[in-house]
Amino acid sequence: MPFQTEDLLPILALVVWTLVMFVWMYLTRIPAFSKAGINPDDARHPDAGYNNKIPSNVRAIADNYNHLHEQPTIFYALVVFAALTGGGDNIFMYLAWAYVILRIIHSLVQVLSSKVTNRFLVFAIGTLVLIAMAGKEVIRVLG
Repeated sequence: MPFQTEDLLPILALVVWTLVMFVWMYLTRIPAFSKAGINPDDARHPDAGYNNKIPSNVRAIADNYNHLHEQPTIFYALVVFAALTGGGDNIFMYLAWAYVILRIIHSLVQVLSSKVTNRFLVFAIGTLVLIAMAGKEVIRVLG
C-alpha cells in the first residue's frame, strides 16, 4: 500500500494536543509563579524547592506536558515506520487513533482529577494499545 498523508494524521492530532497542553501550562503557570512571588530565574531546575508554592493542579498541567514528551515518542516513531513501510492499514489506524484519544483522556484525568488510579488505568490501556500497534508491525514485517 503506498504512503498516504492520512496515515500521519494521528501524529498531527497528538502534536496539536501537546501544544494545547503547552498553552494551558503557561496560562496557569505564569500567574501561579507571580502569585507565589517566585522569580522565574529561581525556577531554573524543577527540584529548586518552588514546587510546594505552586498549586497542585498547576503542577499537574506541567507534569502532563512533560509526560506528552515521554511515551508518545514511541508512538510517533511507530506511526512513521508503519506509514513509510506500508503498515498503516485500517486496524493499525484505529489503534493509532485510540492511542491519541487515550492520551487526551490521560491528560484530562491528570489535570482535572487527583485520582492517580484512574490516570494509571488510562495510561495502562494506552500502553496496551501501543504494544498492540508494535506487535502488529513486528508480525507484519517478520511474519
